[in-house]
Amino acid sequence: MEDLKRAMSVEQAAQAAGVGRTLLFEEIRRGRITARKVGRRTIITADDLDAWLKSLPIKAVHGGDHG
Repeated sequence: MEDLKRAMSVEQAAQAAGVGRTLLFEEIRRGRITARKVGRRTIITADDLDAWLKSLPIKAVHGGDHG
């Protein structure tokens, strides 16, 4: 059975997403990612992190020959 984390700290979520914790805190502040409080700790569920990642714009790939 896989050991899947259902929730993680902001620092862990930032590492998992490949972004900085400052960016995640800003996204939380703007209401773009859902964070939850457990006592003094702020956590992000794996589902909420996935939803945020999927909501980010898709970078268009421009093909073509350059020469």
